[in-house]
Amino acid sequence: MKIRTVSVQGLFNEFSYELNINPDLTFVHSPNGRGKTVLMHMISSVLKGDVSYLEDIPFQRMSISFVDESTLIIEFKAGRLTFSVLKNKVLTPISADDLEYLADALYISPERLTIRKKDGHLVDALEASAQELYATIRLAKDDKGLKTVGKEARTDRNDSELEFWCKDLKAKLDFIKDAGFEPEMPSGIRFPPSRFDIMENREVCEDLAYSVSEYVDRSYQLAESIIVYKDIINNIFMNKSIDVTDSGKLIVAMNNGTTLPLNKLSSGEKQLLLIFYQMLFHSTTGSIILLDEPEISLHVTWQQMLGDYFSDICRVRQIQMIVATHSPQVIHDRWDYATELVQRNA
Repeated sequence: MKIRTVSVQGLFNEFSYELNINPDLTFVHSPNGRGKTVLMHMISSVLKGDVSYLEDIPFQRMSISFVDESTLIIEFKAGRLTFSVLKNKVLTPISADDLEYLADALYISPERLTIRKKDGHLVDALEASAQELYATIRLAKDDKGLKTVGKEARTDRNDSELEFWCKDLKAKLDFIKDAGFEPEMPSGIRFPPSRFDIMENREVCEDLAYSVSEYVDRSYQLAESIIVYKDIINNIFMNKSIDVTDSGKLIVAMNNGTTLPLNKLSSGEKQLLLIFYQMLFHSTTGSIILLDEPEISLHVTWQQMLGDYFSDICRVRQIQMIVATHSPQVIHDRWDYATELVQRNA
């Protein structure tokens, strides 16, 4: 569910803000020290139900309104946090456990080069992401069996519609194959079937089409993420490119063929790899991404390229993205998507 507005009163016992949020991409900007990072983290913590973070932040009241005309209200009362939802003029108290079901949110922190494990140890975020990607692709390669789809989950299609659908599914299978994995198709059955195949053996063709459709549903987004990730990074990087090997390993190579370890990349290159990895592999369709300071370690030329890619990801994944930045170069020519964090009059 997408956010429409965010307001906070008494942040640090000094600031009060109200932000209008676009349905797709919003840039939030202000001078240092106004609380952008804290506000982004507060929004994320609310949507994830991370009450412990909110309890450590001095503020009086926070509200988040959504496109379904509901408003989430968080207040300090008698020294403790309270949560309620206002909809149709009815105020309903909720618990902290209910918060995480309101929306799916991903917070990309400015401290993103390291990850703190559950045991408290810090690890290199890029190496951890590469290992995670490898494991994910290995699972996808192993999960190649086609599953039977029951009759109750099917839609009536005539022969012409079934033929067209199968051709569309075949195009998606080819796309998935370009990402490095594919299903195990039964032998002796042509896919996509011809009109004659469908007329001769419609039940077999239909069964296979639904099984292929189920495979596409569970595999397409990962394939899309891999291909888009490589396209974005390779369009930005200079003198080098990334690829994913058949085994699922993320590699970086100079244009002269020299392979580079991930830890030998520049800080800016690592930042780009991490930002777009998080966006593409850790978000889901329709989710909310909160990205703080994407400009860290990036040359002005790279900063100016970010907005187009952010906008494309919002469109393809139907994502709402809120980007907090100090850099006018990140906003570049998208000032109609920008909102300044300005103190609200009492």
